[in-house]
Amino acid sequence: MRLVFLGPPGAGKGTQSARLVEKLGVPQLSTGDMLRAAVSAGSPIGLRAKAIMDAGQLVSDEVVVGIIDQRIDAPDCATGFILDGFPRTVAQAEALRVMLANKGLKLDAVIELAVDETMLVDRMRKRVEEALAAGKEVRADDNPESFKTRLETYRAQTAPVSAYFSELGKLVSIDGMMPIDEVTAAIDDALGL
Repeated sequence: MRLVFLGPPGAGKGTQSARLVEKLGVPQLSTGDMLRAAVSAGSPIGLRAKAIMDAGQLVSDEVVVGIIDQRIDAPDCATGFILDGFPRTVAQAEALRVMLANKGLKLDAVIELAVDETMLVDRMRKRVEEALAAGKEVRADDNPESFKTRLETYRAQTAPVSAYFSELGKLVSIDGMMPIDEVTAAIDDALGL
């Protein structure tokens, strides 16, 4: 199964992706992880990404799509994958559709976790408190101001991706404000699992 997870920061994409990874036996592909792996491996596209990042610039869509293109050809993706953190823009969504079509593949679904953004800040605060209580490290951007900036960026850049996939008939919207197990059940139901 080939899936994309959409939703603002804190919506629960990571939690739900991890549950599907276990259930489906397919990898979760994070663009950040893939960029770091490509750089570490010293692949041609990784070297391009490293040069761009070393210059303090954002990695272009072309490079990100190239890294994803290379990664989904790996044997562990033969039966599917879950994309998390990609596509972030409509241009990336279109590039993904074309790339998959060129490989004779298509997405099975795009799962959007719909959430009340005003409640996400409270959710983020709770996540930080739980992490600190458990002695875990807290993300540097898990503070109210950074979080609000991340939400604004999501709204401006990534939210239009939902409309793109909706027009293609691939978007499945799930109420991400339900308890975690209910969200999982709704996703399973939507995917026929």
